[in-house]
Amino acid sequence: MEASCSLRSSKFISPPIRPPHHPLSIASTISISVIRDPNFGSSLRLVRRKNRFSIRVSSSDTLVAGSREVVSKKEEDLGDLKSWMHKNGLPPCKVILKEKPSHNEKHRPIHYVAASEDLQAGDAAFSVPNSLVVTLERVLGNETIAELLTTNKLSELACLALYLMYEKKQGKKSFWLPYIRELDRQRGRGQLAVESPLLWSETELAYLTGSPTKAEILERAEGIKREYNELDTVWFMAGSLFQQYPYDIPTEAFTFEIFKQAFVAVQSCVVHLQRCGCTPQMGTESFASHLVHLQTSCTTTRTPLSPTHNPKEKVSLARRFALVPLGPPLLAYSSKCKAMLAAVDDAVQLVVDRPYKAGESIVVWCGPQPNSKLLINYGFVDEDNPYDRLVVEAALNTEDPQYQDKRMVAQRNGKLSVQVFHVHAGREKEAISDMLPYLRLGYVSDTSEMQSVISSLGPICPVSPCMERAVLDQLADYFKARLAGYPATLSEDEAMLTDYNLHPKKRVATQLVRMEKKMLNACLQVTADMIMLLPDVTVSPCPAPYAPLLN
Repeated sequence: MEASCSLRSSKFISPPIRPPHHPLSIASTISISVIRDPNFGSSLRLVRRKNRFSIRVSSSDTLVAGSREVVSKKEEDLGDLKSWMHKNGLPPCKVILKEKPSHNEKHRPIHYVAASEDLQAGDAAFSVPNSLVVTLERVLGNETIAELLTTNKLSELACLALYLMYEKKQGKKSFWLPYIRELDRQRGRGQLAVESPLLWSETELAYLTGSPTKAEILERAEGIKREYNELDTVWFMAGSLFQQYPYDIPTEAFTFEIFKQAFVAVQSCVVHLQRCGCTPQMGTESFASHLVHLQTSCTTTRTPLSPTHNPKEKVSLARRFALVPLGPPLLAYSSKCKAMLAAVDDAVQLVVDRPYKAGESIVVWCGPQPNSKLLINYGFVDEDNPYDRLVVEAALNTEDPQYQDKRMVAQRNGKLSVQVFHVHAGREKEAISDMLPYLRLGYVSDTSEMQSVISSLGPICPVSPCMERAVLDQLADYFKARLAGYPATLSEDEAMLTDYNLHPKKRVATQLVRMEKKMLNACLQVTADMIMLLPDVTVSPCPAPYAPLLN
């Protein structure tokens, strides 16, 4: 049974929450060696538990609502998010909160930000003061500790999720309660009102069978589990932060499932601070690569859509992630939108990039993310996404006697022994043409031919008709095998999506795999066309004892 989102009063007395504009003090003398001391956690745990009340985990600990949402009269009396923000410093703005129905009748409608009046491109829709923005610098009150925590196994998302989970336990004493209630209401859902597949059941994940996205989801879930196992590090290192919370240490106060729900809720709304005018860099090893980006503005007036920037200006690790009320997921995402949240002086501002009529939903750019990342992070896919892509991994055969020579040639031409190729939607022929020289290199078997390749200045390999046929046949077989891994065909997907009553999760999953199949079919067609252009289509492929590997 999923946890309920309703807040319940705690039966204890705790110090009042400090105002958000006063950073919470941190013991700055803690050494990094604390993390590595295997006895530190257990000994400090015993000391601290003497001065704490131990409580049972309740259904109110999660930031994501459960199977049925119950709204009490007291909760309604607290007012909506925007009213709370105005009361605490939000200046007059040009947006309102509207709601759209949920696909699940058990869940409340989700809110979204819409224009309160007609807007023109370049208009400032809102400006959220920093006092209403949550960053690690504000949470921990010490940039050194914040950087220490986030460079030793813990991500910013884990720290922010933990902070909001403890804040929710404070109930009405928490300054952030209205914002937390809004996160509960959103349930980690994107603009299509579908939760991230990180929260899907095994049956629902089966909708993605055949897609590499399924493995990405399972890998991300394992990463969240590792984050959970490191949560106590925050507690021990930032002890003064949690003295106001008379609860057990994180892994005893919160189950993994509760933490995962909170993590996904934070993931769906966190923004990544960037320097002014910088193009976001989308790495694959950091959670930062999966999040909407926040630009740091260089102007104190209107934020330009393409500002110049000072290359020396940097955003500290303690501030690079931010939770912005009125930001995501209340703002809809678009892959083609140019509008971004911008840090202007002591506020976070949104300047729109297009005209809006009063009542229209406002959109922001979600960063150059493929649809697989949009689904994992925000629960939706964009069928017009210019950044959508597939990954093809090719590797030189390590058993090849000429492996080291081929590896050297590949590196000389900007490729690796295990090379990732990106196939972008609509640019499949370009991607295949990029793969061919690498694959041809893998097929070279004659020693003299290899010496000729080594002495050449470019990625030139002797290409015989039988070698080219072998390379193209391997590519064709690879694309056919990937297509065969899906339980349904492309035409069956098209027919399924015409069903108005199709389950929302199955619909978004089917949309994703349909776009993957379109790219794979396009690659297969490009390969078949290249085979037909060979001088002799009847030639047999050359034997390749050490052919490159495709994954």
